[in-house]
Amino acid sequence: MLKLTVNGVAHTVDADPEMPLLWALRDHLNQTGTKYGCGIAQCGACTVHLDGQPVRACQTRIGDIGAAKITTIEGVSGKVADAVRSAWRGLDVVQCGYCQSGQIMSAIGLLSENAKPTDADIDGAMDGNVCRCGTYQRIRAAIHEAARSLA
Repeated sequence: MLKLTVNGVAHTVDADPEMPLLWALRDHLNQTGTKYGCGIAQCGACTVHLDGQPVRACQTRIGDIGAAKITTIEGVSGKVADAVRSAWRGLDVVQCGYCQSGQIMSAIGLLSENAKPTDADIDGAMDGNVCRCGTYQRIRAAIHEAARSLA
């Protein structure tokens, strides 16, 4: 039995410590906003926050988490999260939507650390978040819009 704090709620999960966090979230805790994309931490669809930092849940073992706090797309909140979600809606970023929870979690992570990111900062922070629909320009524009709204 492992204890995980997800979105501010303590949970006990009866699973192998080697299990990827992605599967614990989806299969044990019904947090299905975190998506499976590639399984090798290359696409970003499974991005969650671990103590506020974006990580790939498909390659994070639950036995390695310890007392760290996990935040999924279902539980992310606050001023930065609100600004990102508003910009995403306002600029109609989403096309198919599959990658968007990971994109949003990475964008929130960036803006939480860097209130005025350049295009290069955005490209660096979002590198590894794949959008098969190619909405990268809208994603970048939304991050800039969210940053402006936070200023």
